[in-house]
Amino acid sequence: MRRAKRNRFIIVIGASAGGVEPLKQIVSDLPADLPAAVFVVLHVGQVSYLPEILDRVATLKTSVAKNGATCKAGNIYVAPPGFHLLLHDDHMMLRRGPRENLARPAIDPLFRSAALSYGASVIGVLLSGSLSDGTAGLRAIKAVGGLAIVQHPKDTLVPSMVESALRYVEV
Repeated sequence: MRRAKRNRFIIVIGASAGGVEPLKQIVSDLPADLPAAVFVVLHVGQVSYLPEILDRVATLKTSVAKNGATCKAGNIYVAPPGFHLLLHDDHMMLRRGPRENLARPAIDPLFRSAALSYGASVIGVLLSGSLSDGTAGLRAIKAVGGLAIVQHPKDTLVPSMVESALRYVEV
């Protein structure tokens, strides 16, 4: 297990069907002086307006993740359509690897890469969606001592992802 880089905290959030509203609520509640970088994957089609949607409600600067860009605390980075968002040391990588859980971007690649680079400093958050994307990634986060959080299944529009995580991960 690698140690967290410079004691940075990383928050990774994954969502799919029914996840936009709880995601908006979460980012609107984050303080402007948050000492963490936030990374978001939402299962999307060819076009996404998520960065603009979140930027309207967030106190933190929200932008599309850029390949090779440095991760900075107090910012929200959103995976672009068609690319997995990965974290490596202090920068972001965008990859067109194979779909995972029928999605690209998928949640598991972000969560796994965050666990590898930041260890116990990672907070993984899984929201509404179908199938099981996010479960393996939350397991990886827990394996390195990070924190796993899921939306309560009764509060989701589509509970499959969080139910899968609750079955296989201590949250």
